[in-house]
Amino acid sequence: MNVPTWVWLVSVAVAVAFLLADVLVIGRRPHEPTMGEAGRHLAFFVGAAVLFGVGVAVFAGGRYASEYYAGWLTEYSLSVDNLFIFLIIMGKFAVPRHLQQSALLVGIMLALVFRGVFIALGAAAIENISWIFYLFGAFLVYTAVKLAREGKADEADFHDNALIVWARKHLSATDEYHGTRLTIRRDGKRLVTPMLLVLIALGTTDLLFALDSIPAIYGLTKEPYLVLMANIFALMGLRQLYFLIGGLLTRLVYLNLGLSFLLLFIGVKLILHALHQNELPFVNGGHSVSWAPEIPIWLSLAVIVTTLVGTAVASLAKTRLADRVVR
Repeated sequence: MNVPTWVWLVSVAVAVAFLLADVLVIGRRPHEPTMGEAGRHLAFFVGAAVLFGVGVAVFAGGRYASEYYAGWLTEYSLSVDNLFIFLIIMGKFAVPRHLQQSALLVGIMLALVFRGVFIALGAAAIENISWIFYLFGAFLVYTAVKLAREGKADEADFHDNALIVWARKHLSATDEYHGTRLTIRRDGKRLVTPMLLVLIALGTTDLLFALDSIPAIYGLTKEPYLVLMANIFALMGLRQLYFLIGGLLTRLVYLNLGLSFLLLFIGVKLILHALHQNELPFVNGGHSVSWAPEIPIWLSLAVIVTTLVGTAVASLAKTRLADRVVR
C-alpha cells in the first residue's frame, strides 16, 4: 500500500484539528455533556470511521479495507476496556462530573501520543527484525491468559502505581479540585491539585494499554498508515462513549473474556505468520514451516465481529437475568 506523504500529513492534520476544537470548547466551558450531545458526536466519529474504510476500499482495494475494519474494531474494543479503567480512576479520585470531560480529553490525547510512538517503533521493528512476530504473538498470548485469569477489574483492584505513590509522597497537594487547574498557590506555596494525580493515573494506564493494542493491530495489518488511522478513529469517540454508556460499561461482565479470546486469536495468528515466514536458524533450519497456515483477513474480521457481538449479547443477558433474580 503506497500512501503519499501528503495523505499522511492531511490525515494527521485533520485529527489534530478535531482535538484542538475539543480543547477549545471544553477548555472554555467544562461541563458534563447531555445524552443528545454525546450521541451526536459519537455517531459522527463512528460514521467517519466507516466512511474512511469505504474510501480505503475505493482507492486501495477490499483487502486493505478489511484490514482497516478488523484493526479498527479490535482497537475500539480494547479502548472500551481502557474506558472501563478510566471509569474506575474517576471514581477512585472522586472527579466531579463536570470536570471528567476535561480529564478524559487529556487522557485520550496522551493515548494518541503513546500509540503514535509505539506504531512507529512497531513499524521499524517489523522492517528490521525478522522474528518480531514471534515476540508479538507470544506477548499477546501471555496477555490473553493473564486477562482471562484476572477477570473484570473493579475499584478495589485499582492501586496507585509507583509514579502516583511518588507524587503523593513528594508533592504537596490539596484535597479539593480547583476546576481544571493542576496547581494553585496558597500562602505563598505552590500546591498540586488532585487533577494532576488523575492525569498521571490516566497517562500511565494509556501507556500500559498501548503495549497491548499495537502488537494486536499489527497482527491484522502491516500497513502503518492503517494502524495509525484505526487507532485515531478508535480513540476519537471515546469521550462521548464514556458519558453515553458509562453505566452500561459495568454491565459488560464478559468483556474481559471476549478481549482475552481476541488477543489469543491474534497472538496465534501472529505466531503462524512468523512460522510461515520463518528465518530463525533453530526453527525448521531457518526455512518456512510449510504446515503453518496464513489466516485470511476475512476470517479474522468474522471472528472479531462474532466475538464482540457475542460478548455484548451474553453480558447483557447475564446482567438482565441477575437483575430479575434480585427482584
